[in-house]
Amino acid sequence: MSIISRFMNSFIFWAAWIIIPVLMEIVPSVGSVIVLLKKRLIPPKYEKPIIYPEISLLIPVYNSQDSLEACISSINDSDYPNDKIRIFLVNNQGQDDSFKVFTECQKKFPQLMMQWLNAKQGKSKALNLALFNSDGKYIIHIDSDGILDKKALTNMVDKFESDLSIDCMTGAILTMPDQIEEYKGFFAKLLRKMEFMEYAQAFLAGRNYASELNAIYTLSGAFSAFRKSTVLKSQLYNTDTICEDTQITFQMKYLQKKRVYMCENAIFYVDPIEDMNKLYTQRQRWQRGSLEVSHLFMKKRMNPLKIFTDVNIRTLMYDHTFAFPRVIWYLALICLVLMKYSFESIVYSTLFIFLLYILIGYCYYFTTIGFLSDFKEIRRYYARQWYVIPMLPLFNFMVFFIRLAGVVNSINTDSAWKTKTFTEEKREFWSVIREEFIVPVRIVEKIKKAVNTD
Repeated sequence: MSIISRFMNSFIFWAAWIIIPVLMEIVPSVGSVIVLLKKRLIPPKYEKPIIYPEISLLIPVYNSQDSLEACISSINDSDYPNDKIRIFLVNNQGQDDSFKVFTECQKKFPQLMMQWLNAKQGKSKALNLALFNSDGKYIIHIDSDGILDKKALTNMVDKFESDLSIDCMTGAILTMPDQIEEYKGFFAKLLRKMEFMEYAQAFLAGRNYASELNAIYTLSGAFSAFRKSTVLKSQLYNTDTICEDTQITFQMKYLQKKRVYMCENAIFYVDPIEDMNKLYTQRQRWQRGSLEVSHLFMKKRMNPLKIFTDVNIRTLMYDHTFAFPRVIWYLALICLVLMKYSFESIVYSTLFIFLLYILIGYCYYFTTIGFLSDFKEIRRYYARQWYVIPMLPLFNFMVFFIRLAGVVNSINTDSAWKTKTFTEEKREFWSVIREEFIVPVRIVEKIKKAVNTD
């Protein structure tokens, strides 16, 4: 009986570890392969419209003088007709020379119809102002710190025009390989390559699978598109959250009952992460934003009992509710030694789980290569990063604790776009430690002086 009991306890413990990668990683990775095969065997046909419709590009601008010209240049160089594009650049109370860059671009790209607007602070307010002034059949939002692939706009509009049931979709976001290669030092470059692989697999493999199931969690804030008739019926971009892209996605799905699609051949390139502080604040901001959005929709629309039928609830449960038990599981590994588990069995079991995540990574790797078949250059660069895959579980492990910090920090702080960096939080942590220990240290010093008298 003791052997059976020990086996059951061991099975239950390791099953708790394995159930998360099975539900959240293995099933989607296999599903992405099936979606790829389906699209190869029965490729979707998007007929070219006889006349391309007018579109509006909304570009929030905040201290974007270094990246704005490249962004506008990519629009000008796209294969979408320039006379069908209306660009709205909305200044989000920036303090640099972005307006000067805008005026120079007007001279450099006279074929583009561009308009400069000034909005109150807040990205949501900037986007809403642009929406009220926009015209055209489709509204496309892009960030000012990235560049469009040459065919991105055309591919997105082709998909809209070929399927009248599509009301909103997200593009694919990748980081710029040329900027990644500019970083000096092995570890600096490796961090950016892991981010590149994470983005590529998440958007091209993960979201293609999610799109098939109508399970896309959020429209990308960097590159997303709507039928104007649909987005103007919404509550527009919410100003009470720092994750306006997730909030409007929830609006589309819960309030308007619209399906969110993925356009995998519409790529938008963004800058790689600058440093660990930027990664720390970015992922915390995403985590906090999803909590804020879930709070807005939780009362009437989000029932935790629907964890297996609603992707939004499942994602939130995975990111938040399961976060603290996962921390306990990490600590439980130490306790297993005290429970007379052999050190070898613990190491082998942990190694097995690690290898499982690597296997999932390579499954996504080959699927992503398939989805990049129309983009030869970026496909070759992605394929050459095969050696990064075994390190992605470590990157995701680090990101998990960053997101967990975002959950903790959201408890007692007000919502704000700017959050404390890793360096700032580390400095505050040691400051608190010093303050907490200074009193007992002083008491000990007084005792020493009292005891060590002449």
